[in-house]
Amino acid sequence: MSNRVAVVVFPGTNCEHDVVRALVGLGGQAELIWHDQASLDTYDSVVLPGGFAHGDYLRPGAIARFSPVMAAIERFAASGGPVLGICNGFQVLTEAGLLPGALHKNRGLRFLCETVEVEVASARSVLTSQVETGTRLMLPINHFEGCYTCDASTLQMLIAEERIVLRYVENPNGSIESIAGISNAAGNVVGLMPHPERACDPLTGSNDGSALMQAIAGISQMAAKS
Repeated sequence: MSNRVAVVVFPGTNCEHDVVRALVGLGGQAELIWHDQASLDTYDSVVLPGGFAHGDYLRPGAIARFSPVMAAIERFAASGGPVLGICNGFQVLTEAGLLPGALHKNRGLRFLCETVEVEVASARSVLTSQVETGTRLMLPINHFEGCYTCDASTLQMLIAEERIVLRYVENPNGSIESIAGISNAAGNVVGLMPHPERACDPLTGSNDGSALMQAIAGISQMAAKS
């Protein structure tokens, strides 16, 4: 049976329907929920999609961090529930302290909208548990403040604990260690800047995102191929 996935919508979110379409296309269940939701008890997974939560005023994710749903997400994550933040959702998770580090403006102060190659650096996360380490995927990026940064001790922790989930093959934005995505210590909270939900249909140019999104949908690779 597939997961029931809550797709969180903040004022300014604009990628929620892409996420729902990808999950449903893979055989999952997805439901849009407004950011004032106080409980996530009836859901199996949570996705914070891309966009411009609260207009990205102050800085991306800074205001969304105080939305009522974030307290529910913190409880959900603490109980081991899978949480995925994509692009702006990744920024929200760092602002909320659910993931370490921060995202700032891209190298060269350029907005990036292109498809890039990433490599799976760790299978120790809910997102990559079904994908072999070293696998390369073609995924779209669409961001201005996607350059991941953290202090030296945090970086060493991420490396030692295999919490760097994805790396860019050719770093497009200046992210430290070419980081495209990371997880928390338990591996159930993941943030990434690329958009796997936009690469779940061959007609989009790449179906590589399916390998990641099917894990959130609760669909095994074997079931997805049958």
